[in-house]
Amino acid sequence: MRAEEVKTEQPAKGLTNRHVQLIAIGGTIGTGLFMGAGDSIHFAGPAILLIYALIGLLMFVVMRGMGEMLYADPHQHTFIAFMSKYLGKKTGVFASWSYWLTVAFMGMAELTAIGKYVQFWFPDWPSWLIQVVILVILTSVNLIAVALYGEAEFWFAMIKIVAILSLIATGIIMLLTGFHTSQGTVSLNNLFGHFSLLPNGLGNFINGFQMVMFSFVGMEFIGMTAAETPNARKILPKAINQIPLRIIFFYLGALATIMTIYPWEHIPANQSPFVAVFKLAGVNWAAALINFVVLTSAASALNSVIFSASRNFYSIAAESSNKTLHKFAKMSKHELPSWAVLATAALLLCSPLISVIPQIKDSFTFVTSASADLFIMIYVLTLVTYWQYRKSNDYLADGFLMRWPKFFVPLALIGFVFIYLTLFFNNDAFIPAVGATIWLVVFGGALALKKN
Repeated sequence: MRAEEVKTEQPAKGLTNRHVQLIAIGGTIGTGLFMGAGDSIHFAGPAILLIYALIGLLMFVVMRGMGEMLYADPHQHTFIAFMSKYLGKKTGVFASWSYWLTVAFMGMAELTAIGKYVQFWFPDWPSWLIQVVILVILTSVNLIAVALYGEAEFWFAMIKIVAILSLIATGIIMLLTGFHTSQGTVSLNNLFGHFSLLPNGLGNFINGFQMVMFSFVGMEFIGMTAAETPNARKILPKAINQIPLRIIFFYLGALATIMTIYPWEHIPANQSPFVAVFKLAGVNWAAALINFVVLTSAASALNSVIFSASRNFYSIAAESSNKTLHKFAKMSKHELPSWAVLATAALLLCSPLISVIPQIKDSFTFVTSASADLFIMIYVLTLVTYWQYRKSNDYLADGFLMRWPKFFVPLALIGFVFIYLTLFFNNDAFIPAVGATIWLVVFGGALALKKN
């Protein structure tokens, strides 16, 4: 049986505008903000706001390019399909498998984090058991209905939004009232006083890029949800165009608030600055509160991973000439790619195994670094694909067009290559960067040499 003879069905379109808009917001609020903000500020000081703005711009360019292609052809259930169409089948195969593994790595990281978060309340529970239970629950959610996935993600995103709004509101009140903390008076001088672009040197400033990059990975999930809506051409542009405002408010706003309340030189690098801020405000139960927030944030990310990666694997199976993979392109009675969901969940079960390998000292950092490396490759391929789309007969001149693509696309490509190179100068990211490069050379090279 040839790949083209496999009957593939379209996933059920069970998401509403309410779901997509909140999923889009949740996609721009990663666990990196809650967990990695302290380390990021420790590396770059107030200049971390500049790094967030720069990488946010790069991601917006990727999203506009992806959005323009999806607007022209909203029936594609994954943006990877455009790579096969405009860059060739081999590139599509490389991107498909790379993206599936990349997103799965991110899911493993979130699953590892969830185990640690639950142990905050139940320290005697084994982490591996917690991970398995959570994975079973979220896999079940993704096997029941798309609408249930959307509803779960809606409330996960809502919790993150409320947490950040609470932080910003607390900061404004403390600033307006001249609130005194153990670190001094809450003031804008805490943020701008003694400002230096490179307060801790160029090396640490560059290290900040790796931290921030991980905060943004997964933003492209909004592209996956487009095929799950009955009116993609109406909903998609609105969701993507609001990304810059969300970055400014939820990322830059939250970080600026933290550094206004807490002098940035004294923000601890080894704990969430959200916890420190609420403790300064007199909320002694802040640790438990923030632990709950980061738990739901990780669960939200894992939920999105299962959803997105399973759609990608469904596409791989549908287009493959391998008969063994064909059964993963079947739909359940709920019109969901159930076999692809189960295959993705099975790969995520590697998370407990990775966490017990003695050579890997920090499994969370290791897996997230590997995920960020491969994500950069995918984003570069997305931009190259977009450029080829603009040259094709499919180009929709009156569609959802990116502004000044001849300027922004090359700028974004240069930016992503720069970020990838910085990973080799970061001790924690070096080995994953080497591994990602080997994957690119070996797997990519093998595909290039393989006959069509």
